Amino acid sequence: MGPGSTTVKTMARPPELVRTIGRWSLTALAVNCILGSGIFGLPSIVAGLVPHFSPLAVLAAGGAMAVVVACYAEVASQFSESGGNYLYARAAFGQFAGIQVAWMTMLGRLAASAANANLLVSYLGEFWPRAGNPIPRFVALTLVIGFLGAVNYRGVKGGTRVSDVFVVAKLLPIGILIVAGGYWLVIHRAVAAPASISGEAHWLKAMLLLFFAYGGYEAALNPMGEARNPRRDVAFALFAAIAIITAIYVLVQSIVVGVLPDPGQSARPLADAARIVMGRGGAALIAAGVLISCYGYLSANLLAGPRSTFALAERGDFPESFAAVHGTFRTPYVSIAVFAMATWMLALLGSFSWNVTLSAVARLVYYGATCAALPVLRRKQPGAAWFRLPAGNWFAVAGMLICVSLFTVVDFSRWLILAGTVGVAALNWLAVRKPRGSPPAQIGGA
Repeated sequence: MGPGSTTVKTMARPPELVRTIGRWSLTALAVNCILGSGIFGLPSIVAGLVPHFSPLAVLAAGGAMAVVVACYAEVASQFSESGGNYLYARAAFGQFAGIQVAWMTMLGRLAASAANANLLVSYLGEFWPRAGNPIPRFVALTLVIGFLGAVNYRGVKGGTRVSDVFVVAKLLPIGILIVAGGYWLVIHRAVAAPASISGEAHWLKAMLLLFFAYGGYEAALNPMGEARNPRRDVAFALFAAIAIITAIYVLVQSIVVGVLPDPGQSARPLADAARIVMGRGGAALIAAGVLISCYGYLSANLLAGPRSTFALAERGDFPESFAAVHGTFRTPYVSIAVFAMATWMLALLGSFSWNVTLSAVARLVYYGATCAALPVLRRKQPGAAWFRLPAGNWFAVAGMLICVSLFTVVDFSRWLILAGTVGVAALNWLAVRKPRGSPPAQIGGA
């Protein structure tokens, strides 16, 4: 270099996430995150709680969840980064609340994913009787979760494609049952419903269980840092998903209670209904549908779930390694690997029913927090929302009241687990909180 020459130093920029998720893929991801094990097991439980009115209960739960979804639509339309529930709570209420909500979200998502893995292996026993034995179960869970972890490790595009395919594959057998069951009810008289024993407690229990069946869409909001136009597309995806799911659930519940003489006593209500309207082949089709549905649910969660810890680490609220992006595949590979491992461990150590209940309770916390965030963010970030919810503050109050009312049927053991999670999250906050006077982490809207 001669005199007067300048030396230009270029710093290698760390790899960034790539935006590849479009509007319809986002919608498919939301549907896939909702449509898991609940549709195949809960119709009988709900029919046992509110027999004659169970289709109405399903519709009412869909309406109640739509209130929460509407709050999510406005809140999520203010952000284009990954993070979901954690991001919204942190922007509205600060670091402590954000970390608390993040831990509840991780608890609910991991428990739901593990429950679906448990159910998948159980229904695999219909075709491979030894699947429930310890060694085959270990092998099956390892292969199922390991494959999906590897797909998402290698790229978000591959994970999205798997999610899209499984949405179609899981809806097909359910659609066949709806058509066949509807035709059967046209030419046959619906069976008499058992005597109703429903009361306020039964309705609340049914609604809590149905909130698990309707929940999960929030996981689709985690990878917003990889969506093409997240602020514009999120409201469409959420409303489309809840409308599709509500229609499916009401039709399925109507067929189950119209076809089965005592649906509350059925362990596999959809398969039993299919056996009546389509024969043994129909029951096998539904069993295959369970496998496809659970595997598709896992694929969606292995795509969306790891973005929670990625978002935490990206803002200094979790170990820095969780924010690492793979140089070749452009994915948060550490977060994906840890999420897959945690799901695998919960599936091995826990049962389906235990994981389902735990997930449902955890969801009430972050659903209520997101509803509460709506009026706060309206004050903090006026004009930031791409979608503005009419009477949004009233929707927020209604959503919080719905969550609080469902908490009244939560048993003591689940309260202990929630308290333990709150304690761990508080320790996390103490470890990462900023010294007084230091600038806060930036949480942007646009």
